[in-house]
Amino acid sequence: MRFVLFVHSLVSDWNHGNAHFLRGVVRDLQRRGHEVRVYEPAGGWSRGNLVADAGPEAEQAFAASFPDLTSRSYPADGPFEPVLDEALEGADVVLVHEWNDKRLVSAIGRRRAAGGRFTLLFHDTHHRTVSEPDAIRAFDLDAYDGVLAFGDTVRAIYATHGWGSRAHTWHEAADTSVFRPRPGTERRGDLVWIGNWGDDERSEELRRFLLDPVARLGLAATIHGVRYPEPALEAVRRAGIRYGGYLPNHRAPEVFAAHAVTVHVPRRFYTTHLPGIPTIRVFEALACGIPLVSAPWRDSEGCSASAPTS
Repeated sequence: MRFVLFVHSLVSDWNHGNAHFLRGVVRDLQRRGHEVRVYEPAGGWSRGNLVADAGPEAEQAFAASFPDLTSRSYPADGPFEPVLDEALEGADVVLVHEWNDKRLVSAIGRRRAAGGRFTLLFHDTHHRTVSEPDAIRAFDLDAYDGVLAFGDTVRAIYATHGWGSRAHTWHEAADTSVFRPRPGTERRGDLVWIGNWGDDERSEELRRFLLDPVARLGLAATIHGVRYPEPALEAVRRAGIRYGGYLPNHRAPEVFAAHAVTVHVPRRFYTTHLPGIPTIRVFEALACGIPLVSAPWRDSEGCSASAPTS
């Protein structure tokens, strides 16, 4: 079968956790003998920030680490018709991620409505269904065949808006060909946390469940991630934690292996409005065999129970 994916970026994981999952999905489909084409906008937000933060060598590192993964760029502002002529020719399944331009989402829908012989799916991996519902409602999904939601609570929201049985739960998962234990790695610290500070969606939680305990226990700790404003960096320094900046996701297994423990601090929306949805980093950490201590979080969908461990 021919699968076509329209994503924000496959190349860049800078503040773009969905790239983690999509890389694994694409590689697994390829291993099963399917043809997969991935399209991303030229000059996308995540990829632009990746190059600005880590330099063009970051893109080169991605290509070296994932020689089986490639993406095709198209003009972010359109016109979209030329790329759709190429992408949709002979497609069997088309997957469109929610972090796409709504004009592109609509244009692909029009192709499906005009007789496109492919199954068209919308992929939602964010909390915007509750945090920014107007942004989700702005997408024209009338011609889409179904929604793949990364948690049952998100699926239920789509179901109540008329999608019914056409909304499906598709949990994110770790690519265990990449995320696996690395025995024999030299220990370099006690605790590591890999995550982005973001938009104050869990600032108080990070202080309560990460920074303060590390300071109180005197642990040798490191934090990796991006979008840390100066007040956050100052709080990290006061806690005695080393800030390591951006870490390419494929290097996380070696970093986990060099530490004794990691933590999970969910964003506020995933403890209040969307319980049961962890981030993919939970699965990646467990797949690497590192002990994980979680802040209070209700695993109502049983995700951690089915996560790979060693």
